[in-house]
Amino acid sequence: MGNTIRSLVAFIPTDRCQSYVVGDLREMPLDRMVDLSGRQLRRFPLHVCSFTELVKLYLSDNHLHSLPPDLAQLQNLQILALDFNNFKALPRVVCTLKQLCILYLGNNKLCDLPAELSLLQNLRTLWLEANCLTQLPDVVCELSLLKTLHAGSNALRLLPGQLRCLRELRTIWLSGNQLADFPPVLLRMPFLEVIDVDRNSIRYFPSLAHLTNLKLVIYDHNPCRNAPKVGKGVRRVGRWAEETTEPEPRKARRYALAQDESRAICSPSSSQLLSSLGCRPVNMGPTHPKTPH
Repeated sequence: MGNTIRSLVAFIPTDRCQSYVVGDLREMPLDRMVDLSGRQLRRFPLHVCSFTELVKLYLSDNHLHSLPPDLAQLQNLQILALDFNNFKALPRVVCTLKQLCILYLGNNKLCDLPAELSLLQNLRTLWLEANCLTQLPDVVCELSLLKTLHAGSNALRLLPGQLRCLRELRTIWLSGNQLADFPPVLLRMPFLEVIDVDRNSIRYFPSLAHLTNLKLVIYDHNPCRNAPKVGKGVRRVGRWAEETTEPEPRKARRYALAQDESRAICSPSSSQLLSSLGCRPVNMGPTHPKTPH
């Protein structure tokens, strides 16, 4: 049924289509959240910019490639989801939203990020998975409060040394890249709790036993000749590990999303990330949970 409606919407003239999919959204919802995911939008509905108290805005799974300057009015926004769209460059106006805690940019066509992203000094979680990145943009290393970085399914071959400056970083997801070696910079980040390098081309793993805060390392689907050595109590997922089963992908992604959102807004202990199965994200489509806060 959903696909049928989407097919019909494709034949509706743009202006009428915009009114149809947005509906009667003329006043800011009481929960200060607007979800316009999967509405076949090609233009951002300008009247949403008048909802100046908005906290969460979901625009996933549309056809957006630009955003209006008026978006800068949403200075209370904490969560912005732009994943599964057609962005080739991140609109500069996003970098003016200085209260953002979570920014979803996955499954677009981004090759780089603007230097202005460094203005988002409240950012705790950044999703960059499934873009066209051949290197991690240096500006990411300037996000001093970043706790979770999702950069899987790109074409990364190495990580910048400056990444070690992110002393608040606790989880890094690098699955599905082109890493031929385990990134040396990660060996100098003892505060990391979760490292995911699944589905790369790593042939040898150095010891990770000195990473005293590590709780989970996922290294499966690499042509490695050894399992990484880890400290007592650290869970490993991969060849020769004690446990090789992975959580069901869709459940895992929903859990990871929920943890990211609750940590960013409510800021509980980051150790809660591993309270259930050591879940990791996979590209299953935009399934952001709309948890009340």
